[in-house]
Amino acid sequence: MTNRRQRATLSIVALSLALCAGERFPAWAEEAATAANKPDAAKCDRAQFRVVVDVGHTAEAYGAKSARNQREYDFNFELAWEIEQSLKEDGFTRAVLLVTGGAAHASLEDRVAAANRLSPNLFLSIHHDSVPDKFLEKWEYEDTPSHFSDRFSGHSLFVSNANRDFKASVLFGQILGTQLKERGLQYARHYTEPFMGHRRRQLVDAAAGVYRYDQLIVLRRTQMPAVLLEAGSIINRDEEVAMGSPERRALISAAVTSALETYCDAHGVRPEPARAAHPEPVRAVRSEPARPAVTPVAAKTTARPTGASWLMNLFTRQSSTNARK
Repeated sequence: MTNRRQRATLSIVALSLALCAGERFPAWAEEAATAANKPDAAKCDRAQFRVVVDVGHTAEAYGAKSARNQREYDFNFELAWEIEQSLKEDGFTRAVLLVTGGAAHASLEDRVAAANRLSPNLFLSIHHDSVPDKFLEKWEYEDTPSHFSDRFSGHSLFVSNANRDFKASVLFGQILGTQLKERGLQYARHYTEPFMGHRRRQLVDAAAGVYRYDQLIVLRRTQMPAVLLEAGSIINRDEEVAMGSPERRALISAAVTSALETYCDAHGVRPEPARAAHPEPVRAVRSEPARPAVTPVAAKTTARPTGASWLMNLFTRQSSTNARK
């Protein structure tokens, strides 16, 4: 697809979202529609737009376990890494992969503090879903006892009303949900059901699959628009295999990248206007001692990190055997 066609498509998506959401959030819906129709010169400067892609959980507090006894953290890391690489290839060169360690609650405080220090334009936390224990069923995988639930599937998007920019958070959630839907992915609808108990959530957008989760620390205490993506259910045996495949990760990464392009144009950093050159007077410049670099994020590399290669093995094994006990 040519750049011109890409720009036209993104403009249509942004305009459609704005019109659909206009009744609830008319101010920012109008802003999105206006931004979508502005000439290219007024659109977002991707090189100056910073997004933090947060790897949910830690190696020590790894979150849920999959139907085949794999850690949610490893699924999160693999997908978040691919999203970051896709964004950088698309011109979002300031994208940051945020990886934290330690115990669950302490790591939440650390990642919020790290994100706020980076002052990004957007925070996106990557997770994979499970179900309440009462829905789990027993089975064995490779002679190892495990649990599964094939009852639920699909992704979910969460925002917090306590976030300082709730409207922008909802906007990105809607755009991303639409991009996922256009790629044939369906969101999880069971969060509105009474049987979810204290995990029941209010659905903000029924078309895009955006829910409110006001209490989440990474959504309410980050000082920028923030969205949490539960990319799929790894306790569902079929969806676990899909989530471990390179094809599914590439599909989701492409959806996030396209969504950020649209969001950036509607709510992002504008390029600096060109200025006429004027001779500047010579001024004395006082040198300052170099400050030690303090970075709470993982080091960047274009090579795929090792340590989560079991996802590839899982996908290969399951594709060849596709056997359930």
